[in-house]
Amino acid sequence: LMTLYGGMNSEEREKVKAAFQASPHVSAVRILLATDAASEGLDLQNHCSHLIHYEIPWNPNRLEQRNGRIDRHGQKASQVNIYHFVGQGYQQQAIAGLKPGELEGDLEFLMRAAQKVNNIREDLGKVGPVIAAQVEEAMLGKRVMLETETVERDLEPMRRLLKFERQVQEQIAKLKETLDQTRQDLHLDPSNIQSVVQVGLTLAQQPGLIPVPEEPSLFHLPALKGSWAACSEGLAHPHTGEIRPITFDPDRARGRDDVILAHLNHRLVQMCLRLLRAEVWSRGHHKQLHRVTVQKIPSTVSADPVVVAYGRLVILGGDQRRLNEEVIVAGGSLREGRFKRLNVLELNRILREATAEPVPDSVCQKLVALWDTYAEPLKASLERRMGDRQQSLEKQLQDRQEQEIKDIQTILLELQRSIEKELEESHQPQQLSLFTSEEKEQFERNRKALQLRLEQIPQEIERETEVIRQRFANPTPRLFPLAIAFLVPPKIF
Repeated sequence: LMTLYGGMNSEEREKVKAAFQASPHVSAVRILLATDAASEGLDLQNHCSHLIHYEIPWNPNRLEQRNGRIDRHGQKASQVNIYHFVGQGYQQQAIAGLKPGELEGDLEFLMRAAQKVNNIREDLGKVGPVIAAQVEEAMLGKRVMLETETVERDLEPMRRLLKFERQVQEQIAKLKETLDQTRQDLHLDPSNIQSVVQVGLTLAQQPGLIPVPEEPSLFHLPALKGSWAACSEGLAHPHTGEIRPITFDPDRARGRDDVILAHLNHRLVQMCLRLLRAEVWSRGHHKQLHRVTVQKIPSTVSADPVVVAYGRLVILGGDQRRLNEEVIVAGGSLREGRFKRLNVLELNRILREATAEPVPDSVCQKLVALWDTYAEPLKASLERRMGDRQQSLEKQLQDRQEQEIKDIQTILLELQRSIEKELEESHQPQQLSLFTSEEKEQFERNRKALQLRLEQIPQEIERETEVIRQRFANPTPRLFPLAIAFLVPPKIF
């Protein structure tokens, strides 16, 4: 399919369109032929990743505008290719041997200008106007060499600034990857946070979230009672005063001021989390949250009932400080009253298919009657999972130890350099004659205190490093059972 853009009136375009529709064959390759009218104002990055300059404009800024039609944010291709016509044998020819005004010479000069434009764009993010003037001089036969050294030297501060900005962007990208991985490891997806809030509101005897019509991930917060009413603070738009809905999905709230993100530190989420933690550890007859549940699973997932145990794994360091805390799961299938352990992947696959549909009481009573036959194997399975998880965390804890040591050393060494600089400046000639005797004494006391602090830093680095190593030495796991879930297929009803 070949589309002509620019230089055609509406009647001509309709004729071309009719010709294409009448053609029985359409090529898989789509080519856009355009005059310079297509060099600005078009977003072609969703459809194009190859650009061929049939001719190169004199002004490199126009060249950059053309490239920007496809080499821009939103480009789906992993690589963007831009082509320029050059003279035959250009790799062997020297520009000094070519004459301005001749085709070979002009193409050679324009090729070098295009290369310089690309280099400056990568370094500085823009093209200096001096190159445009030199291209124009070359086309008029007044120049055969590009001279950009002076301009690039003057723009060196800008180059350093842009380099720093690119480094910051790279660090932000790495931090985002770490954040996304942490969310995945801790199962902090929007649906789980929403479920926590809904259960928390139910336990607190508060009204539930109100879904926004045609917006499945947005919710209106109901009128909450008592101390929970403070969760509504900040929902009113600062300008319009309109009460905004909340969402648990960061992507839905990004770039919008008409939606409030209920993140982990949001008051509503924090209050629900505190309530759930209190219910998990509550004792006696005042519990509102049960630790045993029965859910239904499709027979295609498992033909036998499955029992799952949840446990809270806490890893303590040598100084009894908590190094890691997470919830682990273990379980197995029940066939003819015998327990068969399932690996983590199989168990997670089955858990994803579980639904809260009602299960007959007779089935629940049967599972309870068999408890003595699989209680110990289930406990052993959870303890084995604890051991496996502890081993897999060894490398992670080791990396954390080295990072904490590196961080404390960086902080103290930076403090050392700051003190050394301050002491060096204090040795410079001072107008102490203008000071009172008390001020001179205070100045000397400050200088001696800085000197003493400087002498203490090497020992402090050794001491803090040793404290961190002892903290991560001999990590000890602690396991606290949390809950049990039975997953039952319909065939045994």
